[in-house]
Amino acid sequence: MDDSSPADKPLNFIQQVIKNDLQSSVTKEVVTRFPPEPNGYLHIGHAKAICVNFGLAEEFDGICRLRFDDTNPDKESDEFVQAIIADVRWLGFQWQGEVRYASDYFGQLYDWAVALVNAGKAYICELTPEQTREYRGSLIEPGKNSPYRDRPASESLALLEQMRTGDIAEGLMTLRAKIDMTAPNINLRDPVLYRVKRVPHHRTGSEWSIYPSYDFAHGQEDAIEGVSHSICTLEFADHRPLYEWFIDNLPVPAKPRQFEFGRLNLNYTVTSKRKLRQLVEENVVDGWDDPRMPTLSGLRRRGVTATAVREFCDSLAVSKTDGTVDMAQLDHFIRHDLNDNAPRAMCVLNPLKVTLTNWVEGEVETLTAPCHPNREELGERKLPFGRTLFIDRADFSEDTTLSRKKFKRLVLGQFVRLRGAYVIKADGVVTDEAGEIVEIIASIVPGTVGENPPEGMKPRGVIHWVSGEHSIDCEVRLYDRLFNEADPDGGDKNFLDCVNPESLEILQGCKAEQSLSSATAEDHYQFEREGYFCLDSRCASADKPVFNRTIGLRDNWQQKK
Repeated sequence: MDDSSPADKPLNFIQQVIKNDLQSSVTKEVVTRFPPEPNGYLHIGHAKAICVNFGLAEEFDGICRLRFDDTNPDKESDEFVQAIIADVRWLGFQWQGEVRYASDYFGQLYDWAVALVNAGKAYICELTPEQTREYRGSLIEPGKNSPYRDRPASESLALLEQMRTGDIAEGLMTLRAKIDMTAPNINLRDPVLYRVKRVPHHRTGSEWSIYPSYDFAHGQEDAIEGVSHSICTLEFADHRPLYEWFIDNLPVPAKPRQFEFGRLNLNYTVTSKRKLRQLVEENVVDGWDDPRMPTLSGLRRRGVTATAVREFCDSLAVSKTDGTVDMAQLDHFIRHDLNDNAPRAMCVLNPLKVTLTNWVEGEVETLTAPCHPNREELGERKLPFGRTLFIDRADFSEDTTLSRKKFKRLVLGQFVRLRGAYVIKADGVVTDEAGEIVEIIASIVPGTVGENPPEGMKPRGVIHWVSGEHSIDCEVRLYDRLFNEADPDGGDKNFLDCVNPESLEILQGCKAEQSLSSATAEDHYQFEREGYFCLDSRCASADKPVFNRTIGLRDNWQQKK
């Protein structure tokens, strides 16, 4: 972990720009924005963008706005809007003022489109989508002018109004800017400003039959909102000349500037919204918030904390190059936060009954254990102890030849300490008709709670347990990485072929200590010797709770490869 204070760290290039702008009075107040498109759930890559935009505003005593660029009603919905709002709040950020939308400005954007037509800088084009692509040219060949490029402004205005009122069918016409069809930057080759879409909008309903393109709307929204520094990822660098062309050719109230930084790419995952949507729609996962998804809602449901995500994002460089971060780096911050803050509890994933023959039947002793070994303020929890208990089946062996070094658990005829409780000895076993062990017959060593046993009774190790009479039944879901290849999206691979078939294991009949009966979906726990877990927010049933594994106690992924 980096313990240096922010003042000790060198400024990244965006911080340097903002600092210089403030010192030279180019900027009087820093205004940033986080402008997601509501066509899917936010993922871990968006978390970096959120932290950068809100973080810059906080650092320089400015403001950050939350705005939805909802210009494409085909795939946008209020479900995505509400999920994004919840994610930003979960991360602990608060935007300035009300939530804003591109659709708030549809009237103003249309008026500016009319202004471009009147100025001879936009025209109605009737090329088909295929012809438009053909006329655009390529990276090595210039484009050629549309035959409609010199259409009189009055004619374009009349057709634009017909597009707006719904009198023109989809695909027949577009409004295009008149810039330069030979420009080396293809984005400047007469880009589309408006297209006809007969699709109801999640906010404006059927009021509009045409919608602005993202490129036309985005910069003007920034200008309307007084954004001083428009921060985006590198894929928008080639769009910056177009962003600036609109700002320079329209009577906008402000002159925002765009800056690009490298996006967050994480191995063993995909962050394309199209592919994340495919995972959902083809039922590879059980929704956008599936705990295996890289979405913020998925991470939250898995038990990852907002603190871990923010500290991970803050550890990443803000630079002018893209890069891929190892999943282990995110895992490090998850473990570090949960190790420091998650209360301890015991849960037996594969229970095996133990009966203590020298314990009085019906007698219950209430033991106590700290909720956290290093945080007294978290208090203690009660552990009822009686004649029967459960241990994990993997913690017992009949093989007396096993060395203590290789097997530090319970062996027939030998001793083991129960975590926070007595030392016990395995005296015998009960088997079923198939010869499988169904019960261990054992005995306690009296006086060994917090005390060493008499000489000659040295325990092989310490194992976890739960009370037989006072445990709760639960389901445990062991989540792992969704993909078993570091670059599932690379080359000509089908990313679905890289799905890890062992990314989810569901365990029924698990036994958890009684204190977990009051767990909520906001709680996180370390199940001793098993890993970090949380109550599944979708399955928060008091009758049979479901716990999701957030992450193991240590990184075992390298051993699996």
